[in-house]
Amino acid sequence: MEGKKVIELIDADIYQRDALILSDVNLEVNEGEFVYITGKVGTGKSSLIKVLNAELPLQKGTGEIAGFNLKNIKHKEVSLLRRKLGVVFQDFRLLPDRNVFQNLEFVLKATGWKNKTEIQERIDQVLRQVGMTEKKQKMPHQLSGGEQQRVVIARAILNNPPIILADEPTGNLDPETSSEIMNLFRDLNNDGKTIMMATHDFAAIANKPARTLVCAHGLISDSLKQNVILDFESLLGF
Repeated sequence: MEGKKVIELIDADIYQRDALILSDVNLEVNEGEFVYITGKVGTGKSSLIKVLNAELPLQKGTGEIAGFNLKNIKHKEVSLLRRKLGVVFQDFRLLPDRNVFQNLEFVLKATGWKNKTEIQERIDQVLRQVGMTEKKQKMPHQLSGGEQQRVVIARAILNNPPIILADEPTGNLDPETSSEIMNLFRDLNNDGKTIMMATHDFAAIANKPARTLVCAHGLISDSLKQNVILDFESLLGF
């Protein structure tokens, strides 16, 4: 695929603590791509996302994302990297003692926003984008799972990052809500954002075919091409 390369791993080993999860990962992702990472539980999907987010160290091999060297990234550079990444977690990680607006305000202030009017306008903008304008005064516990995930997506795009990393974003949602969340990611991709999504939601993949990486037996393979749907369960050994 044509386009600027925004993610690259070369001969990378992915560890979870001291356990080697994936070996010899070679990966290139170009600007504007939509890439799924799938595989059975424990095969390295989430660990790969965490390495790209600099949440786990890249212990062997080389890697680069959004212009940052993952192998030698300094602690002070991690926050700068994360301003270029939007990360969507399966477990939401919303601050339970703050309402929706305050959760988003916290992120903007932490990343250098100071003007109250600009903060208000940006929060209103992203909440409109995810269909949550009427919920900004609600506390996280007052929201459904799908609503919380919409807030998490709003949080991820606050600083208009070029790359979105999503770790099982529909894993705890019912099929109808999952479809709605996937539509949001589709819209973000159509707006030009690069999306890497770890998922075992085969229905979501079938509804939006895209390049798919498969984690299995300690390796990752780029074996599913766009617009080609295979028997996922057979492929993954279910």
